Amino acid sequence: MLNIISKLYIFVLRLFGIKIGKKVRIWPLAFFSKGQKKGITGIIEIGSRCEISQGVVLKSYGGEIKINENTFLGEYSILYGHGGIEVGSNTLIAMHTCIVSSNHSIPNQNKLIRDQNDLLLPVKIGNDVWIGAGVKILGGVNIGDGCIVGAGAVVSNDLPSFSIALGVPAKVVRYRNE
Repeated sequence: MLNIISKLYIFVLRLFGIKIGKKVRIWPLAFFSKGQKKGITGIIEIGSRCEISQGVVLKSYGGEIKINENTFLGEYSILYGHGGIEVGSNTLIAMHTCIVSSNHSIPNQNKLIRDQNDLLLPVKIGNDVWIGAGVKILGGVNIGDGCIVGAGAVVSNDLPSFSIALGVPAKVVRYRNE
């Protein structure tokens, strides 16, 4: 039954311009929105053999979200791609992860924060990465290939390839080859 629902949902998403590869599985209640910002329509691309769990939210809001092949997005994860998000191949993103690729600029105290320009801060996650449950990844971050990010971490700085990072803010505690 799930396969039928998933295939039907994928068919509808493709009608709305979401690019979805082959052998993708999308669970019920996942939400996709390309949105617009300043007249620019967003882009969402899902590579082949990906799995998008229930409750996942992908909002490009005029930016681009690209999920490469054989990647898993866990339940209720949120990817806000206004500034651009790219997730590498063979990557695991556990449940309740939040990735945000923009921020508000706040230089003018005489103007409402919501009326000031957005800062577009692309996020890039490498190949063969494991993001633990409840991780928050902030704009402008690059996570190298082979990284592991422990549950509940807040990633506000780049992580080198094959590092293992934990905590708030996330800090490298060792490397996978040690």
